[in-house]
Amino acid sequence: MRVNALEGETIEDIRAVQLYSQDALIEMINANTHLDKVLADRCQLVQDIEARAEVLKVPAYQFLWGDMLAWGVCVDEEPARGIGYIEDAANQGLPAALEQLGRYYANGTLVQEDKERAVVYLREASALKNLKAQIQLVELFLAGYGSPYDYEDAYHWLHNAITNDKAQHKKIASYLDELETLMHPKAVRAAKRPMDS
Repeated sequence: MRVNALEGETIEDIRAVQLYSQDALIEMINANTHLDKVLADRCQLVQDIEARAEVLKVPAYQFLWGDMLAWGVCVDEEPARGIGYIEDAANQGLPAALEQLGRYYANGTLVQEDKERAVVYLREASALKNLKAQIQLVELFLAGYGSPYDYEDAYHWLHNAITNDKAQHKKIASYLDELETLMHPKAVRAAKRPMDS
């Protein structure tokens, strides 16, 4: 792909961009910098990203391609098609895709608001140790959505959550206190078990 120099750039400033490794892409997705990276790389990898999503069906690339389509980053905006690719990534178990779909359904972003559907996606992402999903899941439970049968799992995940963000730590403690008031004391004791037990 030919890349033209921007004003003030020299040929030395322009370089070919290497395709992202799966691990690097997942880190970018988790940090929500994946679309910024594609833009910073001047959309040079669009065809490679599309091929890895459509042909190879790599979950991280399906997610990236879906997000690009959903928001019109380097390609024409096609939200329905984009959500389809994000769903494909979620169906392969990509925690970030499950979390994003859960958030979108909870807030009505690009899709119709559906809190119960959000709970399903967020529960799956939570089981895969996605902290953002765990927090959002408990927020939905505290708002009256979901099933009380899932409170023990949600409490267990948050009780064992690890974060160095003091504000997030405080929020988790507050949510645990609130969730505890909705649970039987025996369920709370069971939920406080170590993560791998």
